[in-house]
Amino acid sequence: MLQSIGKIFILFGALILAFGFILLIADKIGGKIPFIGKLPGDILIQKRNFTFYFPLTTSILLSIILTLILWVLSFIFRKH
Repeated sequence: MLQSIGKIFILFGALILAFGFILLIADKIGGKIPFIGKLPGDILIQKRNFTFYFPLTTSILLSIILTLILWVLSFIFRKH
């Protein structure tokens, strides 16, 4: 049981480290993560006093990535 908890802590630490690096890189390139929110299929409507933005393609892509990550995690931590 302690090995499982140790693996979870290592995984969360690696995720926090990766997220920190992404934030550092984003800050150096103008505060924006490249390609996020600017993919083909993202909806942007601009009128005089109104702007509507819905990142449809970005949402689908992030959903697929998170699904794959969670699937891999469930495969790793599955009890045999």
